[in-house]
Amino acid sequence: MPHATWKIEKTTDNKFPFRISVEQGSRALLVLRAQDRWPAPGGQVFCLREKTLDPAEPLELVEQVPVTTLTRFGKKLSLVLDRPLNKRCDFLVLTKPFKNRPGEYEQIFFRTQKSLRQHQSRGRGQLFDHGTLEVVIDSAERYPWKFSDAQVRREKLPAGDYALLHRARIVAVVERKSFDNMLQDFSKIQILHQTFAELAAFPHSALVIEAQYGDFLVPEKVRPVQVTRAARLLAEISALHQRVPVIFAGNRKLANEWASGFFAAVSARLNDGVTDAIAEAAAGYSPSIAENHSSNVRHHILYECPTRFRAALVRQRFPQLSAARMRSILSKMNEEGVLAREGQGAGTWWVRRIAE
Repeated sequence: MPHATWKIEKTTDNKFPFRISVEQGSRALLVLRAQDRWPAPGGQVFCLREKTLDPAEPLELVEQVPVTTLTRFGKKLSLVLDRPLNKRCDFLVLTKPFKNRPGEYEQIFFRTQKSLRQHQSRGRGQLFDHGTLEVVIDSAERYPWKFSDAQVRREKLPAGDYALLHRARIVAVVERKSFDNMLQDFSKIQILHQTFAELAAFPHSALVIEAQYGDFLVPEKVRPVQVTRAARLLAEISALHQRVPVIFAGNRKLANEWASGFFAAVSARLNDGVTDAIAEAAAGYSPSIAENHSSNVRHHILYECPTRFRAALVRQRFPQLSAARMRSILSKMNEEGVLAREGQGAGTWWVRRIAE
């Protein structure tokens, strides 16, 4: 799937003179009308979602750069652009009720990393109202954790020891392990890998251990398992099952507390009410390996280009890379001593000195 592109166009509307869009191939993930092309330091820009585009409207392209990442955090859509400066921004989407009539209206604010640092709410979490939690405890679980603010019932679960339901569907599962349970699983590691695979089948999952990581590195505690084997297996688990985090909670009480907070956060994310500008854009964005990222450009220059080359040769390999971004990468490699420059302007040649 093609990488996403950030595009800014000048419009003829005096109130909203800029059109900001995030596109992936021929599909628009997000299209807004904005009062400015980029927020001033410490400020934010008010935007409106574009509903229709008049084909006859004259639009002047101002800039176009690749999008490195596009991620949803609650009511916020965060982007990182593939350029050295002014690359991090987000769009906060709020819905508010009308004062004098039923229904809601939408407010969208365009913000940058610098403005977030100065804003008084920069320390607030992204997820708020989680509603009433519906938790299922596996029927085989002995001495289960408690979830005081939830509706709890017991039944056989397809995976994990605890599950969160949303609209009668399991959306999060937690596998609970005591210190002794984990040590026993080291002797049947293949079964533990199968457990992780079952957990990964759900949208949100985690394995929570009622112990500290350091406990597994104390010879007296892990006998007859060797410390080196315990450390290696824990590392192997994290490497093979990236979608399922392993939480070393410390003890039973803290493990229970973590699971309660985890379920509350998942529920809040599902209940935050954002279904359009954020959820659809983030859900619709699934990039392939980013061929226009700086690291891939550097690798191409160091290991695939001729020893002596022109910038145009690299641009052919990475057509989405802007000329300014290309100059920045080449200049940086020149400063590092990786490349040497011969000539100026269009006649410039670049010579590779060493491999990184």
